[in-house]
Amino acid sequence: MYIPDIELQPAAAIRQFQEREVLRQIGYLAQFSPFYKSWFARHNIVPGSMQSLEDLTKIPPVTKDELQERNWEFLCVDKRKIAEYTTTSGTMGRPVVMALTDRDLQRLAYNEYISFCCADGTDKDVYQLMLTLDRQFMAGMAYYTGIRKLGAGVLRVGPGVPSMQWENIQRIQPTTIVAVPSFIIKLLAYAQEHGMDVNASSVKKAICIGENIRNQDFTYNVLGKKITDTWNIQLYSTYASTEMQAAFTECKAGVGGHHHPELLYVELLDEHDQPVAPGQDGEVTITTLGVEGMPLLRYKTGDICRYENTPCTCGRHTLRLSPVIGRKKQMLKYKGTTLYPPALFDLLADMQEVKEFIVEVFSNDLGTDDITLHLAVVTESEDTDRRIRSYLQGKLRVIPEIQYHPMSEIMKRQFPEGSRKPVKFVDNRK
Repeated sequence: MYIPDIELQPAAAIRQFQEREVLRQIGYLAQFSPFYKSWFARHNIVPGSMQSLEDLTKIPPVTKDELQERNWEFLCVDKRKIAEYTTTSGTMGRPVVMALTDRDLQRLAYNEYISFCCADGTDKDVYQLMLTLDRQFMAGMAYYTGIRKLGAGVLRVGPGVPSMQWENIQRIQPTTIVAVPSFIIKLLAYAQEHGMDVNASSVKKAICIGENIRNQDFTYNVLGKKITDTWNIQLYSTYASTEMQAAFTECKAGVGGHHHPELLYVELLDEHDQPVAPGQDGEVTITTLGVEGMPLLRYKTGDICRYENTPCTCGRHTLRLSPVIGRKKQMLKYKGTTLYPPALFDLLADMQEVKEFIVEVFSNDLGTDDITLHLAVVTESEDTDRRIRSYLQGKLRVIPEIQYHPMSEIMKRQFPEGSRKPVKFVDNRK
């Protein structure tokens, strides 16, 4: 099913290919998926009547609620064919099991191979993985197999421990790191404390996962600036989810994550499930192509993005996704202000007084949200508190409740037992 350099082909050729693959996927689901068989029957969908991508809109989208509640009904193969069991992180509720066959694992490796190629990776690179590689985490496995398919070297250090990361950088001389941006900030802080010249290191590129490094206009946000102001390396942003078993990855132009059309058909939908225009906010809705174990059709990820469809300077003609604006279920309504957690994270990350933070949200009797900011600060004092409150008032026009904690307590809450990534948003709303 993979077509070499399909991303470089004209948009019409890409669409023609996707139409054929989407219709093939509908036929596969109608034959093998217990969930989609019942979904089609419930909504009076005749799979054989689907003739074009336009017909796809007749099928109501599926949400994470259905995937959580009827998880195993999405399985299209005998369990004896399952080669790997992975799970979602559970950030948005009960974790979902995603079962992969051997063929799905090969597809996953191919996805990361072309993603690393998009991010200027070659077989001459050595990648240092600063992320979880166990706990049923799909991404860690995907990065490793994709790098091996690329023919590059790989160094599996795992998350955390800046001293160990720098020791391996100095000994092995990797060219590229794969890490959460906020952890790269910790690497830089460690280097500064120990008098290390980061620009003398072998690392020239960073694949940034799990957090935004750009604003919606593709300029660097606070995290991106903090890294590049100190470290002269090329940053590449990525966006992915366990359910889609694929990724959107930036090229060197840094103007959005490139869509891999042989792996996904993607739509951005408004609140009425209608497609949005380029540059408008929409919920990322995906149809997986070539997935054998647990394929998804018109699955709403809950992530709000924008897209661009003009050709990129790198030569690709594929759709490009913006940084994630926020998750639909995490939108906050606070004292007349509507915002998504990532915007609040950017504000807190930009404050010199704040070392680390957790945002906690509760429901109130008025039908809006109450927000508590749990902060670890450089120096706890009345002056620090006054500066923080003044900054938030100026940026948000409102001041959430603020509680100060020792750094050790914040770190303990950010990394609860079994967590695969830092927890910076706690949603206690009903």
